[in-house]
Amino acid sequence: MSAKTANKKQPMQQELKRKPSKRQRRQKFVIYLMIVSMLLSSLLAGASFFL
Repeated sequence: MSAKTANKKQPMQQELKRKPSKRQRRQKFVIYLMIVSMLLSSLLAGASFFL
């Protein structure tokens, strides 16, 4: 009986592992870009304070 339930769960797992769309990848890229730019600007502001 456990084999039958394992077969039923398998299609659901395949749906969850699908590739993210281009829009989602672009949003993730923009978010990472914003975080990196915020970190760089704060580091540069700190460096300009001491120089």
